[in-house]
Amino acid sequence: MAADRNDPYGNYRFRLEIDGIIQAGFSEVTIPDSSCEAVDVRSGTDPLYFRKRAGLTKYGNLVLKWGITDSMELYEWRRKIEQGLIKDNRKNIAVILLDDDGSDKARWEFSSAWPSKYDAPDMNAKGSEVAVESVEIAFETMERKA
Repeated sequence: MAADRNDPYGNYRFRLEIDGIIQAGFSEVTIPDSSCEAVDVRSGTDPLYFRKRAGLTKYGNLVLKWGITDSMELYEWRRKIEQGLIKDNRKNIAVILLDDDGSDKARWEFSSAWPSKYDAPDMNAKGSEVAVESVEIAFETMERKA
């Protein structure tokens, strides 16, 4: 009898949930890494060796890319941050990986997020590519669910 096969999910089918922002059609999402700084600690009773302890947890930024449309919601969110209105403009974000049937299979949640960088599209009259905008999102915590 053949065992059930569990193939890995493709990275091409996903959706985003951003508090209060409706934006469809993201072409790329880069989920950041998470790392803990290793801190050397020397014990007074062991003069020859250091021990490693976990230090601060650090996260990279979440990066969202999409083909430019008439939607200005993400840009306007960034503008509020530029105006110093960060306290009232933190949002929670979820990135959801879907299977081929469109069912949720993995979820990453980001808390107290805010756009730290906006990148407008590059223009080239000789090209035929889609104009792409992007934002980098800083956040407090990241958690994988499911």
